[in-house]
Amino acid sequence: METVEKIKQQISENHILLYMKGSPKFPSCGFSAQAVQALMQCGERFAYVDILQNPDIRSELPKYANWPTFPQLWVEGELVGGCDIIMEMFREGELQPLISQAAANHPADDSVAGE
Repeated sequence: METVEKIKQQISENHILLYMKGSPKFPSCGFSAQAVQALMQCGERFAYVDILQNPDIRSELPKYANWPTFPQLWVEGELVGGCDIIMEMFREGELQPLISQAAANHPADDSVAGE
């Protein structure tokens, strides 16, 4: 499968998806760690892709998303943003209802995307 097709499939199949460095239990950068903490505090399960284990996705996703950095949070097929946006939305109380609604719409989602 082409890398862009794999990315599209991951985004469509996972309604709360974080592209990050490392895993939620062992994030490999401070920005990914902050994003995971904010998501975990929302109290819903989310999928993730470790871009360090997927160099093809690491190189193609920034072009596909038109977003140069990681982590990247995707909710309901839409790019929410990176660490700064995630943290700002969390502080402003905007992230929690977005995540809760996506989880309510798709109660069976979880774990690692496409691995």
